[in-house]
Amino acid sequence: MCIEISYWPSHFKTLITIIIPKPNKVSYNFPKVFRPIVLLNILGKLIEKVIGDRLQFHVISNNFIYQNQLGDFKFKSTSNASITLTHFICIGWVRNLATSTLVFDISQFFPLLNYHY
Repeated sequence: MCIEISYWPSHFKTLITIIIPKPNKVSYNFPKVFRPIVLLNILGKLIEKVIGDRLQFHVISNNFIYQNQLGDFKFKSTSNASITLTHFICIGWVRNLATSTLVFDISQFFPLLNYHY
């Protein structure tokens, strides 16, 4: 009904953020040593989950996204990514192509950039 009438009640938008310090840190002078936890209205979270699941179903069933896109989709995991990678490597071998893989772990790269230039 929220989608049909284009209205999201304000009590679903209200949140409480709790900041929890990570244990065993020498100094608590940096934001990275804290873990924010956001508490939302449970009914609002449930509605968002249903809407997200329905959108994901329609996106996948109508081929709006590349089939090998694995991030943030249900039933897609690291195993799916490794199977897809293995498939592409085997295709390269069958076609007598040199096949290589270059992998970067950039999960902690961007917070460490120096932005003071």
